[in-house]
Amino acid sequence: MVKEILSLSFWKAFALKYGTLGLAVNAFLEAIFFPVPPDVLLIALSAAEPEKAFLYASIATLFSTLGGVGGYYLGYFGGKPLAFRLFGEEKVKKVHRLYESYESLVILLAGFTPIPYKVFTVTSGILFASLSKLILFSILGRGTRFFLEAALFYFFGPQLRELILKNLNIIFSIAGLIILISFLIYRRLRKGVLP
Repeated sequence: MVKEILSLSFWKAFALKYGTLGLAVNAFLEAIFFPVPPDVLLIALSAAEPEKAFLYASIATLFSTLGGVGGYYLGYFGGKPLAFRLFGEEKVKKVHRLYESYESLVILLAGFTPIPYKVFTVTSGILFASLSKLILFSILGRGTRFFLEAALFYFFGPQLRELILKNLNIIFSIAGLIILISFLIYRRLRKGVLP
């Protein structure tokens, strides 16, 4: 049963059966604890109905962001006291200060990395990061990812489904690397390091 649940064919059937409701629930829960990324359902639905791909991307973005808020509060109320007890309040606050310097970039890049999104949402709560930044950069990062997927299906059709699923992590790792490099160049320009 576990092997069947982890298969792509199971999630394709699930997506087609439950449609936008299934996508919304999956996107919300994945940002907190659920192991299957919403990309799988988004791709299955967009392949079946390319004309609705942007609607599906909107739903995935909205509910992933809302789930991110849930993950944040899980980390804030559950993880933070545990982290204080395990590592000490001063160490956690020290990591928070380091995290705070890059939290916008970290959350933005979270939308593109193969690392599960829930890791970033719960960690943001544990390190009492800015909730407003989490929401803003979740919309930007996750939205960009989901809308790029939707655009591929809308403009090029369902024949891309297998190619996208096989190369999803590579595609978004490269996109995340481009964002990271751009951010670092931007910071250096602001500090006047580059001409």
